[in-house]
Amino acid sequence: MTRHFLEVDDLSCDELDDVLATASLPMAEVPKVLAGRGAALVFEKPSARTRSSTELAVVGLGGHPVYIQGLEVGIDERETAEDVARTLACYHAVLCARVLDHTTLVRMAGALDESAPGVGSTALFDEDSDGHDDGDRFPVPVPVVNLLSDRGHPCQALADLLTLRQVFGNVEGRTVAFIGDANNVWRSLALAAAMTGIRVRTASPEGYEPDADDLARVARLGGEIEVTSDPMEAATGADALYTDVWTSMGQEEEQELRRKAFAGFTIDEDMVGRAAPDAVVLHCLPAHRGEEITAAVLEGPRSVVWRQAANRMNAVRGLLAWLLGPGGGGAR
Repeated sequence: MTRHFLEVDDLSCDELDDVLATASLPMAEVPKVLAGRGAALVFEKPSARTRSSTELAVVGLGGHPVYIQGLEVGIDERETAEDVARTLACYHAVLCARVLDHTTLVRMAGALDESAPGVGSTALFDEDSDGHDDGDRFPVPVPVVNLLSDRGHPCQALADLLTLRQVFGNVEGRTVAFIGDANNVWRSLALAAAMTGIRVRTASPEGYEPDADDLARVARLGGEIEVTSDPMEAATGADALYTDVWTSMGQEEEQELRRKAFAGFTIDEDMVGRAAPDAVVLHCLPAHRGEEITAAVLEGPRSVVWRQAANRMNAVRGLLAWLLGPGGGGAR
């Protein structure tokens, strides 16, 4: 069975722990599951951390990353998402995509499920007796990995968990206060937290809070979510404060509206002072100093933002090693 990674809860709690354990290994100890093979990296949206971290993770696993801009494939313009996935699966051992619409990932994964005929990495084509590939037998489909969508950012959540484990060791029972928009970053973080015993407090202005479906999904995982419109209340006693930009890519027309709505939701030194004495500050970046976070906090002694950014590479490396190894269904 092909294992895709479209959101954190595509893994079980034990599998998530295995991924994080692999991500924590020194690079030299991680199996080179991509040796001699390619990884397709499709980007409908531009990126700094995601592109660099994923490319270097693939290289660290012995593979060759191929960066593909959205315009090069023209998903649902030049050809369907399904056909893009099937074509790329002819050449690559894994398909990683940063997309505008989460349903694009779902469709790609569906096209590459084992029930779909005629797809799979050419790296494992059967050979004729003369030693040449037939070109018509595809024994194993390839996994699809979500590098970011409008619904989730699960690789970021893996890096968040790695960072919190490095800081605190055992994270069970710790509290993370997320200050800002309950967006895709929040959603993946909340799911990851529920799976690892972390409590989440969410402070958002009216209209930007978690919806009922999100809360129900977290609850099914045994998660504990407190929702408030008071950021100081959320920060009080928290072990970590987390924020994201108020206006994400594609929301530029809402920028002024959002600045007004999120007034008072800036993580500053006063808010950090409300948190636990050993609390740390997280931000998925890019950061807008003076909006969701002050420069003094972002660059201050409580910030682990740059460690968090570095862990993006470790997280993806651990995930791909697991997906393409025995845990995720075996080497492909």
